[in-house]
Amino acid sequence: MKHFFKLLGIAALLIATRSEAQPPTGYQWTTDGNGFYQEEEGAIVQYQLPAFGRKVIVEPSRLTPKDSSAPLKVRNFFFSEDGKKLLIYTNSKKVWRLDTRGDYWLLDLVSGKLRKVGTARAAASLMFAKLSPDGSKVAYVSEHNIYMEDALTGKEKALTTNGTDRMINGTFDWVYEEEFDCRDGFRWSPDSKKIAYWQIDARQIRNFLMINNTDSIYSFTVPVEYPKVGEAPSPCKVGVVDITTAQTRWMNVPGDNRQHYIPRMEWAANATELVLQQLNRKQNESKIFLCTAATGAAQVIYTETEKAWIDIKARWSDIPEGWEWLNGGKNFLWVSEKDGYRHIYLVSRDGKTEKRITTGKYDIMTIQAIDDKTGNIYYMASPENATQKYLYRVNINTGENVLLSPASQKGTHSYEVSPNGAYAEHQFSNANTPPMGEWVSLPKHTTISNQQRSPGKPGPRYPVEFFQVTTAEGVTMDGWMIKPAHFDSTKKYPVLFYVYTEPATQTVKDSYGSAGTRLYDGDIAADGYIQISLDGRGTPAAKGAAWRKAIYRNIGRINIRDQAQAAEKILQWSFVDTSRIAVWGWSGGGSTTLNLLFQYPQIYKTGISIAPVANQLTYDNIYQERYMGIPQENREDFVNGSPVTYAKNLKGKLLLVHGTGDDNVHYQNAEMLINELIKYDKVFQLMSYPNRTHSINEGEGTTKHLKSTFTEFLKRNCPGGGR
Repeated sequence: MKHFFKLLGIAALLIATRSEAQPPTGYQWTTDGNGFYQEEEGAIVQYQLPAFGRKVIVEPSRLTPKDSSAPLKVRNFFFSEDGKKLLIYTNSKKVWRLDTRGDYWLLDLVSGKLRKVGTARAAASLMFAKLSPDGSKVAYVSEHNIYMEDALTGKEKALTTNGTDRMINGTFDWVYEEEFDCRDGFRWSPDSKKIAYWQIDARQIRNFLMINNTDSIYSFTVPVEYPKVGEAPSPCKVGVVDITTAQTRWMNVPGDNRQHYIPRMEWAANATELVLQQLNRKQNESKIFLCTAATGAAQVIYTETEKAWIDIKARWSDIPEGWEWLNGGKNFLWVSEKDGYRHIYLVSRDGKTEKRITTGKYDIMTIQAIDDKTGNIYYMASPENATQKYLYRVNINTGENVLLSPASQKGTHSYEVSPNGAYAEHQFSNANTPPMGEWVSLPKHTTISNQQRSPGKPGPRYPVEFFQVTTAEGVTMDGWMIKPAHFDSTKKYPVLFYVYTEPATQTVKDSYGSAGTRLYDGDIAADGYIQISLDGRGTPAAKGAAWRKAIYRNIGRINIRDQAQAAEKILQWSFVDTSRIAVWGWSGGGSTTLNLLFQYPQIYKTGISIAPVANQLTYDNIYQERYMGIPQENREDFVNGSPVTYAKNLKGKLLLVHGTGDDNVHYQNAEMLINELIKYDKVFQLMSYPNRTHSINEGEGTTKHLKSTFTEFLKRNCPGGGR
């Protein structure tokens, strides 16, 4: 139910030039962490810190193919470990959410030879190409098989041959990508002799058929292998292929592979063992295995159980790949909520001993960087205010824990920290302060350059106010509010609530641009609306595990009750017009909008629901079973949390919006809801967008039309202005 294009950061986890093949175009840290590379006008340049000395490493002419007059358009680039080769990613195409397939070119920086990789493969079909650690080979995925070719001669070799649309080697199916952020599915061994990879067998997953009625005279179906909640997962296994023999040894991970997931796998700081995480189907039991690559033997070294669910790495790292080894592989870092808060632990290689590194009644948000030499871990947290974010540093050896972000800058900080922890690119904003950027040296947080980015625009036209409201059940919720222009406290104004309320994201953040109504076509404050958003239990705010996991088996109930009870308090404010209360949301927020409108019609008079899950039994198994259980065991929870169950209660005005080409939240949700509304003679407005996806932004004029529709409906059914 989440839907966001999550940009993969380049936080430096132990290495400088990252091995992942698909972060966004940006910069790559130098090996020593005292500089960075970036693409500029077709060239690769290096900047040395702290003076920002600039040096062109690769001129545009060297990135220009023989049959072209222009250099390659660099989507990303990767140096070999010895710095003698450069892999260029270009001509990228989208695979579901991100552009993870395209073309790759290899430049020999010594000879100057530039050649295209994978010339025997279809154009723009290569995924996650990576140089071997010794720089002698390039491996990549194409059409669900793994290939390798010699970096010098370009001779290609297939390492897997059974790949089909449903037998997936080296990458993942739709649901692993959507819910686990798993995309790059293979890893070179440190000795460059083997490759470890995932294989997903999606042959038993049924197709969900979307229909395209507009791109040809005869309609056609668009199949998506989509495991609905209640359906068993695709079998998943991990193998190690020898690049000489192309023979694969499968890891003997115990258990029914249709009843568990493997969201993480890496080489275990050597060339002989793998480490992987196995989650059971309910995702409330996690096991870490050490596997012997030569034999496939798998041994459990660490187990964790939860009453609700165990979060994956993507919850505490912008980069879901990698394993945080320390001390030459003797220890690794683990993040757990076992004591009620999200904290960092140091675990021995055999899993027998562990040490909690961060302590206290607060959550770490994300790990930004680790410096193995000093034992320093850089992480984000905000112990005093869950709407904000600050950089801290804790030392594994001494336990010293210090705030590095300036205490005077209240709001949201973000950092890209160098591998040695000496430098960082820093951005700061809050709801009323536009983003400000600078480069800093750490740990003193001294500015070394503020020319990289500077405030590009003035603060918001209308101030954002933060507040808290405590419900009748004693739940204290954070909220933001933007009052109308020329606000008059003696008048009563309509309220437009923006909601999400589910575990994928929080809406109340003290960062620039996080507050407001982006779909309103015009000046909503000048038109006389109060805008409000609230985060209740179940949202991923840094308020402890009990707050986040209260929603377990309660989506559509406890989160809805929190919103309604908070609204009841707000309706008591003297300047709120209780007859003009509107609510809107997208995806999970669309579901919340429906539930609020149906379950609390006495509060919410107008609702705009975009791409909602109207029936929880239609969504994918990884997301819905993680938070709700398995419907074969507790189907009533799914039914009792679904908007279709309460559609008969509609009294207010509803605008339902959905794209018919939505591969995430299928259009069938809209049709199921429509049937219920028809059944009970409930009049509503529908706006279907042909072949648009969950983002509803494809096609000429789409975004403008959506904004116009949103705005007209709101104005007509919940007019603005003080009275």
